[in-house]
Amino acid sequence: MSFITDKQTTDELNLLGRYQPDSIFGLFNNTHTRGGERLLEKLLKSPLTNATLINQRTAIFQYFQKKNYSFSLNREQIGIVANWLDSGGNKTYAGSLFSTLRKKTLSSLVHDEQYAAQIAGLSAAAQVLQQLFIFLSGIVIIENHFYEEKIKSIKKILADKNIEKLRSLATPKKLSVKDVAFYDRLLKYTMINEINKILEFIYELDVNITVSDVARQKRFAYAEAKSDFGNEIKIKGLKHPALNNAVGNDLCLDDKHNLLFLTGANMAGKSTLIKSVGIALYMAHCGFPVAVEEMVFTAKDGLFSSINVPDNISLGYSHFYAEVLRVKRAAELVSQGRRVLVMFDELFKGTNVKDAYEGTLEVTKAFSKYTDCLFIISTHIIEVGEALKSSGNIKFGYMPTIMESNKPCYSYLLTEGITEDKQGMLIIKNEGVVELLNKNIYIDSIK
Repeated sequence: MSFITDKQTTDELNLLGRYQPDSIFGLFNNTHTRGGERLLEKLLKSPLTNATLINQRTAIFQYFQKKNYSFSLNREQIGIVANWLDSGGNKTYAGSLFSTLRKKTLSSLVHDEQYAAQIAGLSAAAQVLQQLFIFLSGIVIIENHFYEEKIKSIKKILADKNIEKLRSLATPKKLSVKDVAFYDRLLKYTMINEINKILEFIYELDVNITVSDVARQKRFAYAEAKSDFGNEIKIKGLKHPALNNAVGNDLCLDDKHNLLFLTGANMAGKSTLIKSVGIALYMAHCGFPVAVEEMVFTAKDGLFSSINVPDNISLGYSHFYAEVLRVKRAAELVSQGRRVLVMFDELFKGTNVKDAYEGTLEVTKAFSKYTDCLFIISTHIIEVGEALKSSGNIKFGYMPTIMESNKPCYSYLLTEGITEDKQGMLIIKNEGVVELLNKNIYIDSIK
């Protein structure tokens, strides 16, 4: 089953934006090849829902991180090979020979570049195959490791007598026309499936090395996915991966305490914490390293967030109505039996305080009954928290504000309980907004 999410969620968490600053894709995209970049994007767009498959992918990244391999293959040559293969090959040797003779003749008569491109592609292929052979010769895989079969299959292709002979050719440019025609057909038709398999393997190497390098440099850890039964997420030292020197937080939710009711003042870190949890769970389902010290989780069916809900002028939706539709979509998912993590940041901020209070209270109580799902709901309306205290499966946490010289400072540490901080008016006064307005009125009255 595919992992359930939507564009708004991935946009709010800034997961997949190739050209977005501080996106998670951009954080990991230090790949050496175009194929590696495409594969990285594909993996990040396709989170897994099976705990065994998640842990297998994690184990591959961990292996490469432990071995600290470098990507030693030439990226330009790999690109040449990929483009050369796309030109297609001849089904028969006679056809390949005729095509090669034609290209060579044209190169002499009218300086046509096709024969030179054919030689360049063949030369690049020989060098890439030899580079891969040398790289794999230095890889030691634990016996019976699930990655062992893949390594063996690639080594078997490289050991083919014709491929082995091609690898030994230091200067394919000196090959006869007959040999050029033979190897052109061999790589582009006879063994095209095997060569494409090798290219795919190279792209996997690129991603495995790149992702493990990022994990090492950023000091990320790997999450452990538990069996597909149960409902738990347990994190130690959670941080937002795009923030340097971020404060780490611990979080534990399960079927007995499946909802975190989060309060705190503006700028105290509620939204960042919510995003950090969402990113961590998403990346963990991809099998990728996570910005945590430790993490254990039960594989979920999906992830759904409502953090920055825009209005929709074209459809005539107000901000509040757009919020209600997001809540309705989440309600549809959980009522269908989908085991998801749902995150709401400041529910119903597009309406009056009374409706926001009642809506937040009723929606929170209703969602909390779905113990196969996990929820994080934040709000400024702390009175809702007081009304929810009798709910045994709701955890209460807040992001504290510390006053220093009448100015608010923030620890960004998740603390148990419900906040009593009310610094909104103090911030307005500290910025002198009212004084500025009154001062201008006074000056105008004098004039």
